[in-house]
Amino acid sequence: MALDRITLTGFRNHLATRLEGTTHFNLLVGENGAGKTNVLEALSLLAPGRGLRRAALTDLPAQRGDGGFAVSADLGEAVRLGTGLVPDRPGRRAVQVNGAEVPAVRLGEWLSIGWLTPAMDRLFAEGAGSRRRYLDRLVLALEPGHARIAARAEAALRERNRLLSADAEPEPAWLEAIEAQLAEAGALVAQARARLVEQLGAALAALPDAPFARPELHYQAGGPREAQELAAALAATRRRDRAAGRTLTGPHRDELAVTMASKAMPAAECSTGEQKAMLIAITLAHADLLDPDRPGLLLLDEVAAHLDPLRREALFERLRAGRAQVWLTGTEPAPFAAILAEAAAWQVSEGRAEHL
Repeated sequence: MALDRITLTGFRNHLATRLEGTTHFNLLVGENGAGKTNVLEALSLLAPGRGLRRAALTDLPAQRGDGGFAVSADLGEAVRLGTGLVPDRPGRRAVQVNGAEVPAVRLGEWLSIGWLTPAMDRLFAEGAGSRRRYLDRLVLALEPGHARIAARAEAALRERNRLLSADAEPEPAWLEAIEAQLAEAGALVAQARARLVEQLGAALAALPDAPFARPELHYQAGGPREAQELAAALAATRRRDRAAGRTLTGPHRDELAVTMASKAMPAAECSTGEQKAMLIAITLAHADLLDPDRPGLLLLDEVAAHLDPLRREALFERLRAGRAQVWLTGTEPAPFAAILAEAAAWQVSEGRAEHL
């Protein structure tokens, strides 16, 4: 199954855009600012979370609209996915499957979505929090239940931090109960991240060092990965954490360390081109891990533009062999000459899309 009959209503600069007749390769061509990435962002909202830009809901409606937006798409012949914002409920994203309202986390049960954007070129230079979010997004594409578990861990962490930073000494029994919740959910989050890094590492190890720089991934845990051990660690560090006003042990302190295999060099010290190549390698390896029984979607924003012909051809060959439906953007068709004959392509201009 693949996405088709996609509609964007009042989303960013797309007042009323419809895309249909999709194939394995789908290409959006247009000038900078035309609205190509807005289409990819809309598609990314058919997964749990805040989408590829991590934008606030109130930033997504069109300026000329009523304050709401809607994105919908058919998944095969029997499933209709939809999400949006109702003007009179500005703080809550609405999600529907076949017209029935469901929690946003349920979207992950229907579709696996991954993406690579120019903004992610800074991933290795940013703080560890960016890499944890990246890990969780990759996990979610493989394990839909991860969103609920991560949300439980985050809620328990916020509550423990609130108790630790309060003026009054926290009630031990209440703190112990919160720590039990944090340990249970946090251990599952850490285990899922470690499992993903192991799977990705095995897939990447089988690849050559060229044409894309091959990365080595190392999961660095911020605390014990077993619930009982994590609960004990949280209990033992209460005094320290209360002095700090926050929890200093747990999966919220995890780190993903990445090195370039051929140079044994940390990714943060590699060139911009090498970092981009490693991100492409990770993205392709992750796409190979997708569940064949759950449709996949791969959103690649301006990925081909800065690749030489050899690497572009290698990229297209890997994507052609993959299971995921692929969406690519570019300012002109020329870099995509090798796939134009088999791609569905649209010219995007001022928030409108027309078949090429």
